[in-house]
Amino acid sequence: MPSLLDPDRLCVVLISTRNPLNIGAVARAMCNFGFHRLRVVHPYQLAFREARSAVGASAVLAHAEEFQSVADAVADCTLVVGATAIGHRQPQHPVKFLKDGAASILQELHTPAADRSRVAILFGSEKFGLSNDDLSHCHWLMHIPTSEEQPSMNLGHAVAVCLYEIARETAVPSRSPEMPPASAQEAERVTALLIETLRASEYIGAKSNGPREEIIRLMVRRMRLSSDDASTWLGILRQILWKLRTKN
Repeated sequence: MPSLLDPDRLCVVLISTRNPLNIGAVARAMCNFGFHRLRVVHPYQLAFREARSAVGASAVLAHAEEFQSVADAVADCTLVVGATAIGHRQPQHPVKFLKDGAASILQELHTPAADRSRVAILFGSEKFGLSNDDLSHCHWLMHIPTSEEQPSMNLGHAVAVCLYEIARETAVPSRSPEMPPASAQEAERVTALLIETLRASEYIGAKSNGPREEIIRLMVRRMRLSSDDASTWLGILRQILWKLRTKN
């Protein structure tokens, strides 16, 4: 996914993650959306760098930075955002839904001081989420709207959803090669051969209630055929017309 955003300016910070497979899933999600700066704060198991779930993302795990505290992990960041399900808490921070949160993150990264701007998104442990101490390092919180029946998300899924929302706003769409449109003359050839074929099949004729010729012409124009497509349709119609005539 080509992007106008420098991915080095966004850090995913995992705090007290318990399952190495979840860290691997996070690394894979980061690769999916073009991010690679992963930071972990006292993970539950140190074997996370070998997680089998990091399909195609072994480099992200290999270069993941380990920290002993959240303060150290976000020391070089100008904006720290906590991703949380909120639950029964009464948050002491401003809370933004994912779409607005992603827009605010992008605004921070595109400020005139962008050369120094770096954003950290914090994700807590699978069991407890972000602690009050973790939250104290955040400027504001970002919430993914989920159903009340199951408000919490798998860690890898939560990271993927957040990064997708950020990446999609900066993605450069890949352009398909543009095909030259059919000229009016080419479109008229298709129209004439289509009408001839319809007459041969008796779909239209003197006693038929089929569409008038001008209706068919308008229909062909609405198709906005490319020049190559017009050539293909001419070949198709010629074959159909030949088959119809050889049967009679």
